[in-house]
Amino acid sequence: MNKMIKAIEKVQIAAGILFLVMFFLATILQIITRYMGLSVLWTEELANYAFIWAIFMGAALMVSHREHFTFDMLKLKLSRKNNLYLNIFIDALLVVFNLYITIYGFQLLQHFWNYTWETVPAFKMGFVWLSVPVMSITMILYSVNHIINSIASLKKLDGKEISN
Repeated sequence: MNKMIKAIEKVQIAAGILFLVMFFLATILQIITRYMGLSVLWTEELANYAFIWAIFMGAALMVSHREHFTFDMLKLKLSRKNNLYLNIFIDALLVVFNLYITIYGFQLLQHFWNYTWETVPAFKMGFVWLSVPVMSITMILYSVNHIINSIASLKKLDGKEISN
């Protein structure tokens, strides 16, 4: 499962970078054209939607790297074993929360799929809302992977305690 997680991370990193570059370029284009007295309407929408995707891809990656939601102060005071239990608890909470977000995200996706961008009617809003379930599903995968790894580490710790 760790190889699959690494592959998903690489895709999310690439997507996050792509959307961040799109956000940056659209914003620069908007600044330049406004300075020249022109108005390119679609740049603002593109910047907003690219930013949404970039943030959601980054948020999922932060869960993968355990930098999104944690109790740092508490972790410093706990033993290795209790830290693993805390990690399992946090990851279980993230799974439950993201299951809800996934369900709600698919409802939003269905509702808004056929809506179109104001400035570019050929583009569907569904692609913007697709970012919600993509983020939450990958967060679930990352959290489940963490739970599996934490349980394996607990078993190793328990094996060492029994043999000592």
